[in-house]
Amino acid sequence: MSKVVMTALIVLAFIGCTIGKDYRRPEVESPKTWRFDEKDAREISNTTWWEQFNDPVLNDLIRTALRENKDLLTASARVEEFLGRYGATRADLFPQAGAGASAGRQRVTEEGYAPVYFPPTYNTFQGALSASWEIDVWGKLRRATEAARADLLSTEEARRAVVLTLVTAVANGYVSLLNLDQQLEIVRQTVKTREESLKLFELRFSGGLISEVELSQVKSDYEQTRATIPQIEKSIAQQENALNALVGRNPGPIRRGRSMDQLVLPAVPAGLPSDLLERRPDIRQAEQGLIAANARIAVAKAQYFPSISLTGLFGVSSEDLSNLFHGAAKIWNYTGNVTVPIFTAGRISGQVQAAEAVRRQALYGYQQAVQTAFREVEDALVDQRKSREKFEYESRQIEALRTYCQLAGMRYENGYSSYLEVLDANRNLFAAELSHIQTKGNLFQAVVNLYKAMGGGWIVEAEKVEAKTAPSSR
Repeated sequence: MSKVVMTALIVLAFIGCTIGKDYRRPEVESPKTWRFDEKDAREISNTTWWEQFNDPVLNDLIRTALRENKDLLTASARVEEFLGRYGATRADLFPQAGAGASAGRQRVTEEGYAPVYFPPTYNTFQGALSASWEIDVWGKLRRATEAARADLLSTEEARRAVVLTLVTAVANGYVSLLNLDQQLEIVRQTVKTREESLKLFELRFSGGLISEVELSQVKSDYEQTRATIPQIEKSIAQQENALNALVGRNPGPIRRGRSMDQLVLPAVPAGLPSDLLERRPDIRQAEQGLIAANARIAVAKAQYFPSISLTGLFGVSSEDLSNLFHGAAKIWNYTGNVTVPIFTAGRISGQVQAAEAVRRQALYGYQQAVQTAFREVEDALVDQRKSREKFEYESRQIEALRTYCQLAGMRYENGYSSYLEVLDANRNLFAAELSHIQTKGNLFQAVVNLYKAMGGGWIVEAEKVEAKTAPSSR
């Protein structure tokens, strides 16, 4: 009879149904194409795009960041944590076995109600193997394992999202640093030019050729330009500190490779809106969270059904160690347990309700992640397109302003206008030059942000760089 029961339970384990609905990706409404598509875009999203800058210092900074950044190291450790959790959850699908042994000596009273027919002091020796197995008839353990696997994949996608953010942050930070360097160079050149003008006007004032009003105008313009230098130098130091933090180093100077003018603008990556569902790690992370939440509804509902488990023990027990392994010392037992909830005062229904609410939250989070991705790509496409247009317009504006400065100087020297016209021309040119270099930096960063928004296989390529440069302690 016992063999029949055991066989029936094992058959149930293999033919049992799995509670809950299998996961299906929700339908999402996506644009068929980008509003600001780039005609020169290329499918290069699976390459290490930052190498297109052609700056070895930037490449080295990114390698260092992938090796030393603390956020990325934390994310990697979190993946290891959830890998362990997945293994622990999955283990419940299989029988559990253990072994134990004990030895002891004890004495019983001789003054009890029942007479003692053996020596009151005796030894006990025991060794046994035990096993237990919860039969997953309803799929509760399988759904729990599915949820744990989704949690693991979610943390892996979260780590890839850190890689995506880190690489683009280092690239943008380095571009900003070179941009500030060039701004500082423009300011210093302007200060040098205006210092020469101030010396010339001081000589003219000493000779009585100009009034003190004109001299004060020139001096004010000179000092105003000089005041820009400390502000830019402060920004450079702060940007260097921010970059050092990204690459996991203490504050300090950052070595430069190429200048801003020598950087090569990366090509614009191509991709369709539908590609984002597979290319963006934040979307894949949100979807894995949805898969886990869907599976945990089934885990909660499975509590309504009976739980079936088998336990068994086989071993030996004796008062004498020398007789421990004789046939008469053998002990064994096996038990089949079935537990069925009858009244839980709403505990199970409350857990099911909570699990369903968590799934709805995960669904809304997934939909929001998709919408955010579409918006970020559109914003990045608009940014790089309009920054490119602005850069071209400003180039022509600077040419016109340089001509204006030359003509204003000639008009002043020939007595046709006051020096205010010259100051106005110089100030406009100075502001336009600073704005022009800032726009150039914005253009580089817009392309970097487009790579970030598009996602793609370049994250895998970055992981390969990370693996090659990983410290031995990891």
